[in-house]
Order: sequence, then C-alpha cells, then structure tokens
Amino acid sequence: MKKIDLHIHTIPSTISDSHFDFCLETLKEYVTKLELDCIAVTNHNLFDAEQFTQICENLDIKVLPGIEIDLEKGHLLLISENTELGDFTAKCQQVQALIKTREDSITVENLQAIFGDLNRYLLIPHYEKKPNISEETIAKLNPHIHAGEVTSPRKFKACSKDNTKLVPVIFSDVRIYNGIKGFPTRQSFIDIGEITLKSIKACLTDRTKVCLSGSEGNDYFQVTDDGLFLSTGLNVMLGERSTGKTHTLERIMGSFENVKYLKQFALLQDSEEKFEALLSTRHSSVNEQFLKELKDMIADMTKVDLVANKKEAEKYLESLIKFASESDKLDSYSKASLFSETLFLEADLKGLDSLIDAACLLIDNTEYSELINQHISVDSLKQLAVALIREHIGTHKQNLEKRWLNDLIGKIKDDLKLKTANTPPLDIDFYRVLLENEKVKKFNEIIKEIQQEREIDSKNIRGFKVVARTKKYTGANQLKLKSRKQISFMEAFKKYETPYSFLNSIKEIGLEETDFHKYFVDIEYKTLNKHGFPVSGGERSEFNLLHEIGDALQFDLLLIDEPESSFDNLFLKNDVNELLKQISKEIPVVIVTHNSTVGASIKPDCIVYTKKSIVGNEVKYQLFYGYPGDKQLKSLDGALTDNYDIMLSCLEAGQQAYDDRKNTIYDILKN
Repeated sequence: MKKIDLHIHTIPSTISDSHFDFCLETLKEYVTKLELDCIAVTNHNLFDAEQFTQICENLDIKVLPGIEIDLEKGHLLLISENTELGDFTAKCQQVQALIKTREDSITVENLQAIFGDLNRYLLIPHYEKKPNISEETIAKLNPHIHAGEVTSPRKFKACSKDNTKLVPVIFSDVRIYNGIKGFPTRQSFIDIGEITLKSIKACLTDRTKVCLSGSEGNDYFQVTDDGLFLSTGLNVMLGERSTGKTHTLERIMGSFENVKYLKQFALLQDSEEKFEALLSTRHSSVNEQFLKELKDMIADMTKVDLVANKKEAEKYLESLIKFASESDKLDSYSKASLFSETLFLEADLKGLDSLIDAACLLIDNTEYSELINQHISVDSLKQLAVALIREHIGTHKQNLEKRWLNDLIGKIKDDLKLKTANTPPLDIDFYRVLLENEKVKKFNEIIKEIQQEREIDSKNIRGFKVVARTKKYTGANQLKLKSRKQISFMEAFKKYETPYSFLNSIKEIGLEETDFHKYFVDIEYKTLNKHGFPVSGGERSEFNLLHEIGDALQFDLLLIDEPESSFDNLFLKNDVNELLKQISKEIPVVIVTHNSTVGASIKPDCIVYTKKSIVGNEVKYQLFYGYPGDKQLKSLDGALTDNYDIMLSCLEAGQQAYDDRKNTIYDILKN
C-alpha cells in the first residue's frame, strides 16, 4: 500500500487564498513525518514550474505537477505526469489568465479546449467537499472521472460502500508554511506497486484498492501526525489523571472539520431557568410554527390606527355640517353634482387570487391526484379555474374603470374647488373605518384565546418527555427578559389585558416590529421524566447528554470527555451505551472514561491508553492503542504494555481494589 496526498498548496493565489510563505523544510518534515510515498502540488489556478522543480530535487518521493481549477462554481484537481512540464505550464497559464476574480470559473468546454485530451491527466473533483463539482458537470467530464475528494472518514466510508458514488479519496488540502502546528492526517492509501500517474489512475477506478489505512482497510484512520490510528467505529480512551487524554482529544479535534466535542462537565445543569432557556432555544421551530399566523396578524394590526380613524371621522362630520350650513349660499360650481361626489371603492382581489391558486394546486397535484379525482374530476377543476380567472379579469377590469373614473372625478372636483369659496365634505372610507373597528374587536378576542394555558406540542426523547405550553406573561420583568434589552415594560404591561392597546404601547418603546408577536404569549417548555414529574438536576444533565449525543449524526466525528462525571451507571449502561453503539455505526466516536460501565461494557472497537512517566528530569507522555481483545497494546514508539493491567488500573482502581470489592462487598451481599 502506498500513502498519497494529491492536494497540497505551496503558493497562495492572490485571488482566493490568504497569504502564506512557502517553506521547503516544512514540506520535507510533513512528507517524512506522515510517511508519504507520493504528493501532488495543486495550487489554485496556477502552476510554478521553477518551484516544482526545486521541490522534486529536495524530496526522495514521487512528486506530481497539478493545479486546482475553479470549474463551473466548483473545484477540480487536474494532475499530470512530471515529464511534460513545459506543455503543462503553458496550459496552466491559460487557466490563470481566465480566472481574475473570486467569482470567475471556467467551463468544461474551456477545460477541454485548453488541455485537449483529458485522458492524459488525472481528474479529481471536490465531491463530498465544498465547493463541490455538480453531478451535471461530472457527467460532462465522463469518462475521465472515477474518484472524488471527500473531507472525512465518515464520508469516505459512505462513498466506499455505495457503488453509485465515485471512488472516495481524502487529501490534506494543506498550505505548507513555516510554523504549522500539527500536520493534517487526511491522506489516502492505494494498492499499487510502482508509482506512476497511470498506475494511480487505474487504482482509483477500483474502490476496493483505496483505503483509509495501510493495514486495516477502512476500519481505522489516522488521527494524529505522530501515528495514532483510531477505529472508524467506537473508541475508548483510558488513562490516569493528567496523562494527556483531554490534550489528545483536542489534537484530534484540530485535525478534522465538523467535529462534535462534548467537554467534561459541559452538560451539568443545576439551574432550572437556564435549562428552560436552553430548551426554548432548541425547540425554537415549535415557537415559530405556533406563532406564525399570530405574527402575520400582528403585522396587519400595526397598520390599524383607531385614533387617526376617529379624528378622520370627526373632521368629516365637521366638513359635512359646514357644507350643509352653507347650502343656501351655494354658487353654480358648488351646486354641481361632482362637487360633493364620493369616490368608487375598488374590489379586493386577494380572495380570488387565493381561490385561483388553490384550484391550480389541486389540478397540478400528482401525489394525491387519485384521491382528488374520487371527489371532483380534473375537467371540473379546470372549468372552475377558468371561471375564477374570468371573474378575476372582469373584476380587475371594473377596478381599472373605477380608478380611471376616480382620477377624473378628482380632477373635476379640484377644478371646481378653485372656482368657488364653498368647501365640499371631506372624503372618508367608512367601510375601512368600520372594518378596522371590527378587526380590533376580533384581534382582542383572538389574543385572549391564544393566551389561554394549553399544551401545544410534546416530544418523547428516550424516556423523557418535552412538553410545550402557552401561558400569559405575569409581569413586566418577564417581557424585559424576553427582549434581552435594557427597556422598561412597566407602562406597556399595564395594558397587557387589552391586546390592541398593548400593541400600541410596545410600538413606542423601540422594539423590532418583527418581534411584536413574542410579547403577547409565552411558550414554556418542561421536561418530564418517565414518571411524568419535572426532571431533577441530575436528570436534566442526563437529558442534555442524550440530546447532544443524538444530535451527533449531523457531524463527522464525536468526541466525549468523561460522560460518567455526573451520571449513574444504570443510565450509562441502558441509555448512553446503546445510543453510542448506534451512532458509531455511522461516524467515529471517541470516549474518554474512567468508568467500567462505559469503558468495558460498551464493547469498543479500539482501546487507547495514555501514560505519563518521569525519566530523569523530563516528563514523557505515551499513547498506546489496539483491539480490546489484544493481550498487549502498542505505543507509537513501539513499546508494549499489558492490556489486562490497564483495564484493572483505569476502570477498577487496580487488582487489589477489585478483589477487595468482590470479596468483601459483592460476594457477601450476594450470599
């Protein structure tokens, strides 16, 4: 097996990269430390032949020339043999000339025009990696693409098992500069003899010949640059205090992207208020779904101004009385019918728009077409849609006619006003005023109903039940906490029992209009245990752990530091172990523990042991790893240690303590 990394950057692109200064010594150290057999230099949209030659002269391994191209909004690695540098350099310069901004990319047609016969090159697109090459673009490049670059062991294994996917490869995508803190461990192993571009291309057509490790296939992957391999399933890390367990977890986290890391004690939850706030944040989608229509209604009600309507009506009455009192003084202009004519009201088409959309939705639906046709035929629906559209056209035409007439009436009235001293009654839309009065009444009724305490949602989560209930706010301070702003709600809360008045009050105190709906009703979350009672402090922590672990499948790697810190053994054995075993079938899981319930009962795929020793005046840290059934674990520097002693020491406090508990406690109680 040969270890390769075909995605390495040595020159920053002035367009898309942060600046870095290439360091040849760092590259040599990377190649040596990671024991690489072949690398490719693949800079963004450029190739430097002089630097490439320098690299080849200073490395004892195969180095291939390449380029990472912005292709149709994704990235493509194009790698050549190192025997035609002049021709390859000229072609890369053509690519560089076409890519002038971050948004630029070339097309497949450009690629073929520049490089000609693509069969001479190795093409590897970003696949399960951003920015990825689309399936459509990959199809255009057929039959030249067989392998795709992914970002994690999880994605590598998933693609490796799926024959419809490209053969997965994983590379470092590393920038080589002086002072790198820890080298990436994202490389691929391929089953070839002599390393040539042709042999690599042939190998990458067979998913059985590409692996995450040299000897363990896809069951293990490298996690640290000094050679630690872990299982792609379930790993348990043991060791005494201060031997480097947490440090090792942090190193692993730094080597990979999209990692879920549950730190020690992070899940402890003693404060009920903080716990409920956390629940509310987690289940914000429930809030938004329940309050969506309320939010829309309040947005509409913010446009209603009863005070302005009242003033408008009063001014209308004043103008009407004045006009009536001057009736005996009217001249020929003010006696004209159009002088006091009211404007035509246009019909609201929103209802018709909704009906047309609904009819079209029924016509176009394929999922439930059979059920729909049992009650009403497609022909009838089409006839209904046509009738509604004709009605819409007719009503819209009438609205246009009314609008034209209103414009004409308005102009004539303005001309008449200029020629008389009399004043006509002011215009007022009584229909709108009456409708808005009814809106306010209905708004108050609806808010009162929404504020009634009731259960709106419940979810069962592994023995726990999360219940969401609506309730009224009971004080101005609750509203202030909801706003998370230094705003006084004292005056506004006095009107809380009168929803429309309360809405007008909160409009005046500097809140975002899109958040008004949050202050009318509170949604409270309670977590209940299996007996239906509110959870205790310890149960809150258990619930948090199950929730966080259950969320792990959104990530590519799960790290947990001592989950037993605040949980009892039955909970760990019956709930946590079972869940972790399920998750480890999908993503790698690493658990640090001192607890035999987790360490031994969970039956891991790999054991890691951390050890600290003092040699002279120096502290020495060692990492041992192996299978749980191995008699001895092996360290990164080749040392061996007894697995049985490690288990007893880390999980049972040693042989003597284990025998004492067994003989003086368990056996006595049993008998």
